[in-house]
Amino acid sequence: MPDRIHHDHPSIDTVRGTLDRAGSTAHPKLVLPEEPSLFPEGVVHLTLDEQQYRARLDRSFDGAPEIRSVYDNARLVREGARESGVNRLREWFDANDLDYGRSVHVDVVEPGHQYAVRRPGAEAVYTVVPQPDQSLADIADGLDDR
Repeated sequence: MPDRIHHDHPSIDTVRGTLDRAGSTAHPKLVLPEEPSLFPEGVVHLTLDEQQYRARLDRSFDGAPEIRSVYDNARLVREGARESGVNRLREWFDANDLDYGRSVHVDVVEPGHQYAVRRPGAEAVYTVVPQPDQSLADIADGLDDR
């Protein structure tokens, strides 16, 4: 796969996501299609307006995949850094003057690893983030548990 890839490249699946309220708060969340092979739970790379961030793919109470927050790095995502990190999803939502209930494009660059979100009609080019060697990822996870 090339280092940079256009959103309409044949290797990228594009699906529809929906911006919704997280509970009764005014915080946005991204609700994804219920396709477990495309959206397994975990910390992933997420691109918003061609900027790379990290996010956690979770499940809602009814089992739908969703993203509630996007941060600058994986440490902030793992810590759930509401106080110490800027939620880039909220920032992107506000900067693009989006509304709840709005559909957006979700580009699946690499399922379970790298995704991108863009407004309908917007074009984007993504930097492909290589997946880490699994043994190195296992070591990193072990260090996080300490």
